[in-house]
Amino acid sequence: MTATEFSQLLIGLGNSKPMVLDTNISRESYVLLDLSKNNALLQSVDVSNSSKLEAFVNSHLETHNAKVAFGGYLEERNIYQRSTHFKPKDGDLERSIHLGMDFWAKQGTGVYAPLAGRVHSFQNNTNFGDYGPTIILEHNAEGEVFYTLYGHLSLESLETVSVGKPIEKGEVFASLGAAAVNGDYPPHLHFQIIRDLQGKVGDYPGVCHKLEVDFYRNNCPDPNFLLQL
Repeated sequence: MTATEFSQLLIGLGNSKPMVLDTNISRESYVLLDLSKNNALLQSVDVSNSSKLEAFVNSHLETHNAKVAFGGYLEERNIYQRSTHFKPKDGDLERSIHLGMDFWAKQGTGVYAPLAGRVHSFQNNTNFGDYGPTIILEHNAEGEVFYTLYGHLSLESLETVSVGKPIEKGEVFASLGAAAVNGDYPPHLHFQIIRDLQGKVGDYPGVCHKLEVDFYRNNCPDPNFLLQL
């Protein structure tokens, strides 16, 4: 299946308007949030400090009378410069392009499966600035196998899953974690669609270098094809 055909498949699956956070939060309570390096409002915010970044996110939510701030697909961000996890080593390129969609909300907010599937793998990715607790689901739609990744979860989320466990569409299977466990970020969900996990288990890059964008755009298409926010 070509990248275009896969995008069309996701759009078709998204006709039912699936959600990845508490379905009691209406779509009208969502607001876009720009965390790119081009956002002038961020120039005065110490994004390396999770408390100050959280204050910025909460202020944005309050200003717009919203409960969830979302966005970030293919954004180039400065926030990753604080962590050696994203910096070059052994000739690698520094990563700054965000490959998923973020949903900023209160700690403990329930995470819902937008599609039926099964637990492929899970892991606590504990590097500073990493995902923290992470779950990957495997899906099969029209014979096409693909994956969704959920990062920055609570530790409790990993206690209730097992490899191969069936997950129904709309099922609550995890919750958002606090900065102390989620890689040192304000509470949020990193949601990413992945066509080929490239052999990875419980983890997959959520940030890439500029020179890698073409590959990852195809392997990790825009989650909004599915979510249609």
